[in-house]
Amino acid sequence: MKLVEKNNKRINNRLMLNNVFKGLFFLATFFGIVVLAILVMRIVSQGASYLDWDFLSNYASRKAEDAGIKAAIHGTVWIMAIVAPVSLILGVGTAIYLEEYAPDNKFTHFIELNISNLSGVPSIVFGLLGLTVFVRLLEMGRSVLAGGLTMSLMILPVIVVSSQEAIRAIPKEQYEASYAMGATKWQTIRTVVLPAAVPGILTGSILALSRAVGETAPLLMIGAMTFIAYVPESILSGFTAMPIQIFNWAGRPQEEFQAVAAAGSIVLMLMLVIMNSLAIYIRNKFSKRY
Repeated sequence: MKLVEKNNKRINNRLMLNNVFKGLFFLATFFGIVVLAILVMRIVSQGASYLDWDFLSNYASRKAEDAGIKAAIHGTVWIMAIVAPVSLILGVGTAIYLEEYAPDNKFTHFIELNISNLSGVPSIVFGLLGLTVFVRLLEMGRSVLAGGLTMSLMILPVIVVSSQEAIRAIPKEQYEASYAMGATKWQTIRTVVLPAAVPGILTGSILALSRAVGETAPLLMIGAMTFIAYVPESILSGFTAMPIQIFNWAGRPQEEFQAVAAAGSIVLMLMLVIMNSLAIYIRNKFSKRY
């Protein structure tokens, strides 16, 4: 009898502790959502009045009423046109090699450990690397190509790690079934592994590309311009990007430029929403349930 009472008391204590932590986790989530909602409402209320077609089609100006974000939008699109294919091809290719072809030894584990550690390196360090290698050593200058390659290096570790996890999650039975049908290793990877891993790969890639769109420090380090009145014509042209333009406006002492910076933030958020929605659509369309 005493043993039963003791067990019931222990169960009640565990249930109470579970409810306490459940409440704490809910409060933490609720606090984050409230802060995010306040931030979005503040940006929208402050910048909505400046958000019109002229703002999207005008170049930067010293007058807040004439300032536009056209050059920054074009620069961001050019940057992402380089970042997306370079980072995805190198990232997914590296993950496939490490998971399917690399020998299981200490050197491979050392490489994987360093790739994981690179995911947490501050973005400004990648900016210094891009300045040293792409801008100066390879003499690319302050071009779209240098900026795109620098941002690709920054998000590459995230894509590699997420792609590895997606590949590891595929059941071994699918490999064995493919080999039993006479498929080669590459045929198995191409027709079985990659289609099954697409949802996981794209999930990590979405987060990585979103980070690249919103980063400022690496582009500032390689010398991206803060005030230009033209759009890039090639990958070797000078450029600015939306985070840099918003940063420049936010640093102006005039109060009107704070509203212009808020309008630029709205455009940046909309671009992220569109990009993420497109990637999620592609992920859901090509994903299969195994």
